[in-house]
Amino acid sequence: MERIKAQNEERENLATAALTWICHSERPLHVDELCHALAVEIGETDFDEENVPSIDTLLDCCQGLITLDVETSTVRLVDHTVKEYLCNYPGLFKKPHSVLAETCSAYLNSQQFKNLTSHSLTDSGRMPFLKYSARYSGTHTKKDIPLGILKKYEDHISAVSLPEQVRQPGYIGGITTSPLPPPLRRALLSRIVEPVAELISAEICQLNQRDCRGSTSLVWAARNGHEEVVRILLERKNIDPNCPDMHDRTPLRWAAMMGHRGVVRLLLEHGNVDPNRTDEHGEGPLGWAAIKGHEGVVKLLLEREDVDLNRPDKNGRTPLGCAALQGHECVVRLLLEREDVDPNLPDNGGYGPLTCAVFKGHERVVKIPLERVDVDPNRPGKDDLTPLRCAALQGLEHMVKLLLEREDIDPNPPDIDGYGPLGCAVFKGYEGVVKALLEREDVDPNRPHKNGRTPLGCAALQGRERVVKLLLEREDVDLNRPDKDGYVPLGSAAFRGYAGVVKILLGQQDVDPNLHNCNDQTALVCAAIAGHEDVVKLLLAHEDIDPNGPPIRMAEHHSGGLLSTDTKEWLNYL
Repeated sequence: MERIKAQNEERENLATAALTWICHSERPLHVDELCHALAVEIGETDFDEENVPSIDTLLDCCQGLITLDVETSTVRLVDHTVKEYLCNYPGLFKKPHSVLAETCSAYLNSQQFKNLTSHSLTDSGRMPFLKYSARYSGTHTKKDIPLGILKKYEDHISAVSLPEQVRQPGYIGGITTSPLPPPLRRALLSRIVEPVAELISAEICQLNQRDCRGSTSLVWAARNGHEEVVRILLERKNIDPNCPDMHDRTPLRWAAMMGHRGVVRLLLEHGNVDPNRTDEHGEGPLGWAAIKGHEGVVKLLLEREDVDLNRPDKNGRTPLGCAALQGHECVVRLLLEREDVDPNLPDNGGYGPLTCAVFKGHERVVKIPLERVDVDPNRPGKDDLTPLRCAALQGLEHMVKLLLEREDIDPNPPDIDGYGPLGCAVFKGYEGVVKALLEREDVDPNRPHKNGRTPLGCAALQGRERVVKLLLEREDVDLNRPDKDGYVPLGSAAFRGYAGVVKILLGQQDVDPNLHNCNDQTALVCAAIAGHEDVVKLLLAHEDIDPNGPPIRMAEHHSGGLLSTDTKEWLNYL
């Protein structure tokens, strides 16, 4: 700072002004923005471009305190600690936000910009400070917006720049070709409350006038959470509190979605507000509050007797289903405290709130509906997907255990392919889920798939040794049940060459190693055909193996004569 002060007055003032902007701007300023801001002369009616300093001059005047960020093309301090130092430096910054506000206002009110219209936005590249000054002038002032701009707002260049900057991502439509916002929108977008009453009383704009998105002033105020503005607008007799934007989004819908509890309360207190009006997606205020997890807003809406608690959206999903899908525990609990909430209403896919919560893995949410006796834990959705099968298919062990605590749950419901929850868990190899299911005595360990393969047959075919052991702990498991092709679990494991599974199965007293499949092949032949010598040896060593018949000829025929001499000797020995 001593080096800065040692410069001549002009360079010192330029450095101080640059540091003021860098330390107090609402966002990092691009090089051209900062240079144009420093060229503004407060009190002058014309903007002189010859006053715009170069970036090299700024860097030199600030004596190493600022730098150019090449990646973002913005100007910043060399270190974050410098800002604290500068802000605490005695007498350096005097009412900085007032200076910034006056600069923005002077820039917007200069004769050059007054002569421009909203159609000039496409040529705004030569006005780099326009976007910042239009967006943040109100933030810096926290006072009146110059009515000189507002009264001619529809024809001022900032009328387009400001809405262009704050519109939501994904908005489609040419904002420059749509009707321009009314003057009151300028105050709302700048987040300034004070001018609203003056604008309304001066009748500069019609309260129900729509902007380029079809939004009224009340929609903008509700969307942005301006409680005082909403209060002022609702006091007017000619205000329409249900007037939606072009996507059928009412002020209440916006306030509920954004979680503006105070605004929601004001709107609900107004006698003419429809609390159930839906947007283009069929979602109402309660649905959006549930989706976003705004507990306070949900409470307010539930206090209204005329709110439809079970109204579905276009997906057929109720507010409860939406909250369950998103995992909003408190909202789910609030809704289920109401006796008139239907906890089983399915969406268009047939999935109820419980299944939605299970599908997303929201364990704490799942516990809540299971506490209600009238919740159906067996309601199937698309493809006969029940909550239990959904949890088993995803390997959600704790979720499976939660569901199995319900005495009325069906542990064996098959899907369209015939697989029950156990079959799904076996197929995926989820050992913890398999173990949890097998602990239920009413679980059928032999329920086959539509191809006739049992859970044991599936585990054997995939070589899942630990799952096979878990299944074999159940005394009612059928070791010799064939699938539609006649393959028993031992034959499947032998054909795939899973020696570990073959060894486990051969250790069971009830296993029959001589069963034939539909091609008249035993497990021994299957192993020989596939060339799995270690499996062949395991089978030949079993005392119950049938030595009758010439497996060598069948094996050589199917294997193309690829059997090793060792395997042939074993087979010939029989």
